[in-house]
Amino acid sequence: MFSRNSIRFASAIRTHQIPGTRLPLAKYGGRHTVCALPGDGIGPEMIHHIKNIFRFCHAPVNFEEVQVSSSLGDGDMEAAILAIQRNGVAIKGNIETKHDDPQFKSRNVELRSRLDLYANILHCVTIPTVPSRHSGIDIVLIRENTEGEYSGLEHETVPGIVESIKIVTREKIERISRMAFEYAKANGRKKVTAVHKANIQKLGDGLFLKVIKEMADAEYKDIKFESMIVDNASMQLVSRPQQFDVMVMPNLYGNIISNIACGLVGGPGLVSGMNIGAKYAVFETGTRNTGTSLAGKDLANPTAFIRASVDMLRYLGCHYHANLISDALWKALVEQRIHTQDIGGSHTASDVINATLINIEKHMEENPHL
Repeated sequence: MFSRNSIRFASAIRTHQIPGTRLPLAKYGGRHTVCALPGDGIGPEMIHHIKNIFRFCHAPVNFEEVQVSSSLGDGDMEAAILAIQRNGVAIKGNIETKHDDPQFKSRNVELRSRLDLYANILHCVTIPTVPSRHSGIDIVLIRENTEGEYSGLEHETVPGIVESIKIVTREKIERISRMAFEYAKANGRKKVTAVHKANIQKLGDGLFLKVIKEMADAEYKDIKFESMIVDNASMQLVSRPQQFDVMVMPNLYGNIISNIACGLVGGPGLVSGMNIGAKYAVFETGTRNTGTSLAGKDLANPTAFIRASVDMLRYLGCHYHANLISDALWKALVEQRIHTQDIGGSHTASDVINATLINIEKHMEENPHL
C-alpha cells in the first residue's frame, strides 16, 4: 500500500458517502454499463483518459458512448437521454451553450431537468501542493439543480422588455434541504449553511429559508444550522472559507458560489461535480467548463475528470477501485508534484495520467490479494 501518511492525506479527496439507496439499472456479469457523453472542448480526450484508467485497473465498468454536442441536432439529445435512462449512470464532458442564439436551449440544463437530477454536489478541498491564497478548506456545496432563475424560463413580452421567471416550490426546496442534512449526517459533518437572498426576494427565497429552517429545527437538531445572505456568503468565502462545512443553496446562487469555491482551491481543473436524482446520476467537472481553448493540446488538467470518474465508482459501489484511483492521483499531485500549467507546473495531461497509472500499478503489485 501507499505510505501511512499518503493514505491519511488521500482521504481528503476520496469521494464521500452519497446519501440514499439507489440501484444502478444496468449490471451484467458483475460489470456496470454507464453512458459516456464526451461533449465539447476537452471532453472527448478526457473521456479517453478515463477509459484507459478504468481498463488499466480492471474497474468493472463498460462504457456506452453517445455523442452530444452543441453542433449536432436534436436527435443526439434524445439518444443521450435514452442511454442514461437505460443505464442509470453517465459521465460527461460539458456541452457548449450558444450565448448568441436566444433559441438555443442549454443541453446541460435540459439534461438535468428531464432526468430530474435535483442535487448538484461539489467537494472543494485544499490540495497542499497546489498554490492557493487559503489553506485548510474543506467545503461541500449542494445546489438545487432543477428550478429557479437558472431554469431559463424567459421571454420578450414586447421588443426591449424581457421577463425572466423564477419559480420555486416547497417540494423541491424540501428535497434539496433534506439532501444537505442527510449528506452532513452520513459524512460526519457538523454544520449546514443555507445561502439565500430572502431580504430582497422575500417570497421565493423567503420560502427557501423558512422550509430549511423548519426542517433543521424539527429533524436535525444535532447538526448546527445557519443562514447567510448570498452577497455576504461570497465575501466570507474569499476572506475566511474555513468557516464553512456544508453549504446549500438555490440554483443560480449555487452556480456562482460553486465557481468561487473551485477558484479558492486551485481552479476549474481540480474539482468534480455530481448530479444526483432519485433514479439517475450524471458525473462531470465541477465548473462545467468546456475548455475549448485547450482542446487537443494535452495541456488541460485531468484531475477534475478523474475525480468525477471516482465519484461515479463510489456511486456504483465500486469502493476499492474508487479509492485506488483517488489515492494514486493524490500521490501524483502531492508526493510527486505532477502539476499542469493551470496550477503552476509544466507537466502535460498525459504526464498526470501516466503517473497515476504507475501509482496504480505499484499499489496492485504490492497488494495482489486485494
